[in-house]
Amino acid sequence: MKENYIEELKAGMEITDFFMVKSVAIRLGSNKKQYLDLTLADKTGEISAKKWDITEQEIQTLSEIKDGDLIKVKAQVTQWQGVNQLRINRIRKSAVSDGLMMEDYIKAAPERPEAMYKYIYSVAETMADEDLKKLCIKALTDNKEKLMYYPAASKNHHAEFAGLLYHIKRMLMAGLRLCEVYTILDKDLVAAGVILHDMEKLREIESNEYGMSPGYSTEGQLLGHIVQGVRELEKITAELDFPREKALMLEHMILSHHYEPEFGSPKRPMFPEAEVLHYLDILDARMFDMEEALKGVEPGAFSEKVWTLDGRRVYRSMYQAEE
Repeated sequence: MKENYIEELKAGMEITDFFMVKSVAIRLGSNKKQYLDLTLADKTGEISAKKWDITEQEIQTLSEIKDGDLIKVKAQVTQWQGVNQLRINRIRKSAVSDGLMMEDYIKAAPERPEAMYKYIYSVAETMADEDLKKLCIKALTDNKEKLMYYPAASKNHHAEFAGLLYHIKRMLMAGLRLCEVYTILDKDLVAAGVILHDMEKLREIESNEYGMSPGYSTEGQLLGHIVQGVRELEKITAELDFPREKALMLEHMILSHHYEPEFGSPKRPMFPEAEVLHYLDILDARMFDMEEALKGVEPGAFSEKVWTLDGRRVYRSMYQAEE
């Protein structure tokens, strides 16, 4: 499989290939005919796919296709509103004889979950502040199983196997370096904020063991990980007999890390560590989106417009390619 297979598909191409099913549903079209609506994925990305005007005879077989299945499709690449999608002509579930390996179809963080977890845990373990150390170790230990595969989002940045760990790790690395520059910052408080700020995404987002998310839980849709995070932190700090002012500061960091009310934060950061947490979060998200946008882009060319980057196109320089 090409490194950037999905990104390199062009309208008009005919393909016959295997994909993983990220989501699947039988829907009723405006013409009152049923169609199969899928999101297909491999480790290079994902693409929407449709099988139009399915017959009653096809429905039973197609209904057996589930999220996480590997399937083979024969399709044509088309475009809808400027975005590639597949018009499926033939489709079947994979067989043992196809000899497929699941890991070849999973989009994953570029580092092993065990190594990322070990790094994050080591930062918590070396905290001088015993309260923050105990809290972070408890959060990491209690959530270890899910952290090993959970994405950081259903879509957009770090929506991949172990994406949440990757997001936390890179933010930690950057945050600890910033503490060397801005000595006003409490290093342990910054690190604790990073470790805890997105932990309730484990309850906000639904995901299978491959890090593939079909969407958000009921609680996640009604509350969101910011409210869930403040609520969970309130409970855990009470159990640990945690100093109240310190608990309030951590709660504020979670509450304010999206910065704007329209993005879920009812308060903006009100002390330095909270301010830094917000910018670490947005920096890592944008760097991830830029890295993804540049995959498959030739030196001297621009990417397609990236919605999460306010519609900007990202440029790959020629001189950097020569280095």
